[in-house]
Amino acid sequence: MNETDLLRRIAEALERLAPGLKPLNELHKADAFVWHAVTGALEPVARVNRVPLDLLKGIEAQCGKLLDNTRRFAKGLPANNALLWGARGTGKSSLVKAVHAQINAETPQALALVEIHREDIPSLPRLLNVLKDSGRRAVLFCDDLSFDAQDDAYKSLKAVLEGGIEGRPSNVVFYATSNRRHLMARDMIENERSSAINPGEAVEEKVSLSDRFGLWLGFHNADQETYLDMVSGYAERYGLAIAPEELRRQALEWSVTRGARSGRVAWQFIQDLAGRLETKILE
Repeated sequence: MNETDLLRRIAEALERLAPGLKPLNELHKADAFVWHAVTGALEPVARVNRVPLDLLKGIEAQCGKLLDNTRRFAKGLPANNALLWGARGTGKSSLVKAVHAQINAETPQALALVEIHREDIPSLPRLLNVLKDSGRRAVLFCDDLSFDAQDDAYKSLKAVLEGGIEGRPSNVVFYATSNRRHLMARDMIENERSSAINPGEAVEEKVSLSDRFGLWLGFHNADQETYLDMVSGYAERYGLAIAPEELRRQALEWSVTRGARSGRVAWQFIQDLAGRLETKILE
């Protein structure tokens, strides 16, 4: 190895060991971001994977409440953190993303949508400092949030929602989706209760976490007609050339094979149908 190669390898090693530059995290550069806890960076998302608000069927009541809450927040008025809980595939995360898009359609760049992954919840205080310093109003979003019996990460979230000295910054609201209303499995709660010296106090801290969300929205599997309404809405929007009777027959057959009727099942059927019809789905 010659001297030049040696110096180059030393320089590369030092570069790997040296701390990187502090991310700029410029929230005006995009309307959606993903938080990376390791680097402390907000990665802009150029195109959000979402469904238009008017295609979300069977959850009109939940839609109205979340839209009103988010619209108030965008205007600088008091608004609640929201927990969207219920069955899988019923439109919880789709609703959060669709509401964000609707608000920004009404008032361009009104809100940033910032997604934090479940495993990065302990980094919440750092992220909130970034969002607070930016000054831009932001919906902080965590999809599929839940905790197990040995998980202490909920303490970071609990402090942020209400209990910390600083609390939640005024320019941030927190929305989470979960399959569990209390963010813990029932058997985990019962295990904590049965093995504790003081059963009531043992579980109160964890169960009370969901109480810190001011807005609770429940989601449930769709009935048959609602499911078919979802399918018809998608088929019409994307111009799928199929007779209504055949669309209904195939959609019902698809739901039977999946063992469920939900917005996710309806969308998966539409993607399969569009592929078989050689029709591109574009927004």
